[in-house]
Amino acid sequence: MRRSDVTRGEGTWVGLCLEVENLQRPGLCVFSAGQRLLVSQLSRPVLLAVVDDQLQGVDFWRTEGYRSFVPPLRADEGRALAGSPQRWAHRFARYLADSPDSPLHEGRWLLSCESPLQRWRHAKVSHAEYWSSVLVDGHPDGYIDWFVHSGAWEVLALRPMPGADDGRVKAYRKQAREGTLPPVLLWWVSGLDCHLILDGHARLAAAIAESVEPPLLQLHRTVPRDDLNTRIDEAVDFYEHELARFAELRAVHGPTVPDGTATAGPQLVRLLHDLDTAAQPTWAWPLPGGQERWRRIAHEATAGRDWPCDD
Repeated sequence: MRRSDVTRGEGTWVGLCLEVENLQRPGLCVFSAGQRLLVSQLSRPVLLAVVDDQLQGVDFWRTEGYRSFVPPLRADEGRALAGSPQRWAHRFARYLADSPDSPLHEGRWLLSCESPLQRWRHAKVSHAEYWSSVLVDGHPDGYIDWFVHSGAWEVLALRPMPGADDGRVKAYRKQAREGTLPPVLLWWVSGLDCHLILDGHARLAAAIAESVEPPLLQLHRTVPRDDLNTRIDEAVDFYEHELARFAELRAVHGPTVPDGTATAGPQLVRLLHDLDTAAQPTWAWPLPGGQERWRRIAHEATAGRDWPCDD
């Protein structure tokens, strides 16, 4: 796997680009059977989901099967890397690449500190209030509501969130107060239009308990390398078209019309920047056996309990 830092024009670090080769199917994998989805980790069902027929959200059933591929993070690591999302990104990238049960597969990925969740954060809302609205409630089953949360920037824990008095949470609460809390690792899954917590359930609980903003790193697919040249050509064509359009206007209305560089230039920069940062849809593999197989897995995972989506 190749890693390269992604920065803005002024040099601000945005994230870490991960280029993965020769890995066709990940250990943490999304399977689809029509509107039914299965998130599986090394053949263990982790999450079963059914997209609402009216596209208003997703019914889900969460099993106890998820295991984080990130080893326990020590307090001295937190102090050594505190305030450096770039160094944490390189650390998590190593765990993602080395583990057989991470979601990485062939293609280009971005591991970024610029999560859309932070853009939705309202300054007048307390941390506890914000996260209580963002975290999807319900165990083992619940509902991801796309209608209430426009854009669905919600977070779904892959295992139950620990309480504020949990031993791990207590240890992390001290780090949260000190500002040395390691980031929470999220994975944006387009089929759910939701973020899944890959690692950091206890760290997030600690940050909420201490009413501090949790550091976040978000993983998502980005523009494949095979498409880069085409996308670059399209961006340059747009820029040249805008300059030609402004030139025609200047010819008619005179030099009071700007030459267009002040508007087209920044747009070109944004288009090129998005080639390294824009989220691409999550890959989902067809589930062998289709919906019948999904129903059998759902019946076994729910132990015969009455979940209306497995009929």
